[in-house]
Amino acid sequence: MQTSPLSITLAGLELTNPTMLASGIMGYTAESFLQVAKGGAGAIVTKSIGTQPRAGYANPIVVQTKAGLLNAVGLPNPGIDIFAEEIKYTKTLLHIPLIVSIFGYSAEDYATAAKKATEAGADAVELNVSCPHVKQTGAEIGQSPKLLAEVVQQVKAVINKPLIVKLSPNVTDIGVLAQTAVEAGADALTAVNTLRALAIDSETQLPILSNIKGGMSGPAIKPVALRCVYDLAQIVEVPIIGCGGITNWQDAVEFFLAGASAVQIGTAVADNMEVFSSITKGVETYLRQKHYGSIKEIIGLAHRK
Repeated sequence: MQTSPLSITLAGLELTNPTMLASGIMGYTAESFLQVAKGGAGAIVTKSIGTQPRAGYANPIVVQTKAGLLNAVGLPNPGIDIFAEEIKYTKTLLHIPLIVSIFGYSAEDYATAAKKATEAGADAVELNVSCPHVKQTGAEIGQSPKLLAEVVQQVKAVINKPLIVKLSPNVTDIGVLAQTAVEAGADALTAVNTLRALAIDSETQLPILSNIKGGMSGPAIKPVALRCVYDLAQIVEVPIIGCGGITNWQDAVEFFLAGASAVQIGTAVADNMEVFSSITKGVETYLRQKHYGSIKEIIGLAHRK
């Protein structure tokens, strides 16, 4: 049986193509996940789930900018106990890997949610330790090597599925956090989450978001995300998943060349659910025109001297 030139094994996950839905975009239902799968995604990352239900922030929570979106949604979610039932149902319908994003306020929170997610059938867990707009979770953990190591170690101890850590660009040295995560047991890294940002209304003369500050995503952050992937590819051995401003096949190819084994797509999905298919078709044409037999052959090529 001939394998597709786009198929890849990432931290034990078998992907028919290297595109993934980024966390935080679609809802929490099997129907929304199936819609993404039909759009051509090779894997799905859910919105972030905690141990307890959370309402999130009041509107306005999203601002359209010239080159992306600024959001402070506040991690609304039904809690892992309720979502576990949706995971079980989704796994009876979905034929691509389902990766559950987890957040928490302590290492114990992360471990509890991750354990319940994998027991319900999640194919992998992605730790959201980099949300820039919720206090006591996300950014605080993702900026502290000690806290990050504790979270990764406790989660790794209670699950037997691949563990992915989503890193923050809002740090002085992303490499230090990456090495910490890998040494603590991370099987793969996602680079990167949103950049901390702000929008102000000139008429009201006040910040637009109800939370004041939020996370910037979309094309504006692509050069930052690409630099992070490039840097990480030089210092870690685990697979890297590129995330940030990917809207077309050229963007995806750049991330592969920088060292990513797969890419996550988020903001672009809001405009076009078929973005996964268009990217995979474009990448496949690129490989054929450049006489490569597999996506694996171009990963990290930008590092050659």
